[in-house]
Amino acid sequence: MPSEVSEREQKVLNIIETARAKRQKFRDTQITMAHGAGGKATQGLIEGLLVPAFANDTLEAMADAGTVSVLGGQVAMTTDSFVVNPIDFPGGTIGELAVNGTVNDLAMAGAQPLALTLSLILEEGLPSETLKYQVAAIAAAAQSAGVPIVAGDTKVVERGQCDEMYICTTGLGLIDDRASLSPAGLSPGDKILVSGKIGDHGTAIMLARGEFELDADIRSDTQCLWPMVDKLLQEVGPSLRCLRDATRGGVASVLNELARASRVAMIINEATVPVHPAVAGAAEILGIDPMHVANEGKLVAIVAPEAADAALAALRSVPGGEEAAEIGECKTEPEGMVLMATAFGGKRVMDQLVGDPLPRIC
Repeated sequence: MPSEVSEREQKVLNIIETARAKRQKFRDTQITMAHGAGGKATQGLIEGLLVPAFANDTLEAMADAGTVSVLGGQVAMTTDSFVVNPIDFPGGTIGELAVNGTVNDLAMAGAQPLALTLSLILEEGLPSETLKYQVAAIAAAAQSAGVPIVAGDTKVVERGQCDEMYICTTGLGLIDDRASLSPAGLSPGDKILVSGKIGDHGTAIMLARGEFELDADIRSDTQCLWPMVDKLLQEVGPSLRCLRDATRGGVASVLNELARASRVAMIINEATVPVHPAVAGAAEILGIDPMHVANEGKLVAIVAPEAADAALAALRSVPGGEEAAEIGECKTEPEGMVLMATAFGGKRVMDQLVGDPLPRIC
């Protein structure tokens, strides 16, 4: 009986593995909220429509920031849009989110952020005091991250055509000479780290919306991650394989993207994943996995096994990284898949986010 069960499980895994290896196609008849959630629908939109339309090697890499050669150096570029509702939430604002989210995409490419551009889309009737408050938040976050706002644009739309304000940003950064980051560098045995408790941002947004009754002090984790990346590059250098910030779709979606791109398997130990009890409780109420809940100040780092302890120490030495943890390991099989080793001793497939249980969280 054990061998029969094992064969059945292997057959299922082989089917999933074959399906994962195929490039996603965009066949949807209309856009839904799921296309902005960072999960399977988003992947289908990007891989099936956008990348083929603008085909080039940089886009094919599917990274958070693209790289271009300028005067012999490597420059990273990224662009982002922020439509979070509400625009003020425990631990942050849409203005802080716009700055931190953009510089973090650069940092994940191993690039020190140099400058940002800023585009504001404002709703007619927005109180001037609200705008002043958000501009001040943007300025403070930019100063903290060490990046100037060097250009911008402002548009106003009719009342009811947006929720107070939307923000679009573009970021420019210089690739650090110490960085050589790519999913192609992942190997069996590499260790998977997270820089702290997961799911805080998405849960903070839900609390701010009053969507369910939960008395908990959960605040967004929005912050600039370049200091963590800088410290990692300083301490472990070439042993740092790859970085991602686990925003839309959460840690689960990031790991699936990396496993699929690198063709390694990933085994995550559920017991070692750091989660605030209130976040876990909220996720249980909603019937979702905290691994699918968005973060705005947490990174996933994959490092060579011999450098794992030094990388953890580096993360824990930086504000915001005190609760960093090793949560898993890269394996050979099943290729391109992520499995969760549960507290009950079994394993389950940890897939990408399907649908959008938490819309408009960034």
